[in-house]
Amino acid sequence: MAEIPDSLRLLYETTLEKHGDQYTISIPEEIVDGSSLTPGDVYRVALLASTNGVQEETSSAQSASTGDRHQSRNQNGAPPVEEGEVRSVTIDTLGDQGDGIAKVERGFVVVVPGTQPGDTADVEITDVRESVAFAEPVTEPEVR
Repeated sequence: MAEIPDSLRLLYETTLEKHGDQYTISIPEEIVDGSSLTPGDVYRVALLASTNGVQEETSSAQSASTGDRHQSRNQNGAPPVEEGEVRSVTIDTLGDQGDGIAKVERGFVVVVPGTQPGDTADVEITDVRESVAFAEPVTEPEVR
């Protein structure tokens, strides 16, 4: 399973853009609003390579007319999953450590080890953090 430190404040996908002689990574306002991030504070940024298909998802999410697709928490500020909850998910991509990555409501990320892109499985949420959850398959993953 991918090691994600407790200090992780935000996990989402975006595009690296070139502006003149600099490169930028934009964080949409709706992701920062209601989060523990504070504009003006200094944060450490890590860039992880993505697989094909993620670029398309990111582009369509960024062009969505509502900000709700970017926000990974529900209206009261809590993540949209709870520990012990069982859900059916489809794995979208692989994380840096080779774990499957699924997205649920509003793009909230669920990390599922032992799965591959295209797999669908019922999973039990085992650990929930502010912007990511971890789960274990409770059924054998099926390939679409």
